[in-house]
Amino acid sequence: MNKLVILVVEDDLPVRNLITTTLRAHDYHYLTAPTGETAILEVSSHNPDVIFLDLGLPDIDGIEIIRKIRTWSNVPIIVISARSEDSDKIEALDAGADDYLTKPFSVEELLARLRVTQRRLAAMQADAAPPSVFVNGMLKVDYAAGCAYLGETELHLTPIEYRLLCLLSQNVGKVLTHTYITEKIWGSSWDNDVASLRVFMATLRKKIESLPDSPQYIQTHIGVGYRMIRV
Repeated sequence: MNKLVILVVEDDLPVRNLITTTLRAHDYHYLTAPTGETAILEVSSHNPDVIFLDLGLPDIDGIEIIRKIRTWSNVPIIVISARSEDSDKIEALDAGADDYLTKPFSVEELLARLRVTQRRLAAMQADAAPPSVFVNGMLKVDYAAGCAYLGETELHLTPIEYRLLCLLSQNVGKVLTHTYITEKIWGSSWDNDVASLRVFMATLRKKIESLPDSPQYIQTHIGVGYRMIRV
């Protein structure tokens, strides 16, 4: 199976079925969302690799969805829309879309656009291959050894605290939502998982922050999640 996960945001059932059938025939994993609200939830919960986005959704305009997603994610967004005016394309691309496909479209062109995006993602991942040691100010995480240090002092972290630190450091500068973090750490996202996350984040901060009430490394985005700051 192809490792890419593609989110198909489309309220028109025949079009959505055409896209998902095409993806399934070419061994792509996919998720679907018929509304903008569902799309934003799916992006924050599952962190897809690519988004196919219709602009004319019943609840939220696609342009607004692009802007919302761009506040925390750089996931490639390929617009698939019946809006064919140059002004519509420019507005979507200026909002943060990566590509624009006009309806009606051929499945061959859809797959070609996806392959181009796939090659770009592969090139970016190759260029951004993470080092075995992460250094941020006085904080150091040695992924290979499974250890973390503050200056020359090794930090005594619980397994979950260490996994949280690795997840944040591997996404430095990015806001990770509560749902995304709990899915990665616990494999679920129930209310009690989010409550546990707050507890573990507080204990982690006490170990890495000289002033936990004025954090240097981990920033809280109230109601959204957490971000590791590049010091």
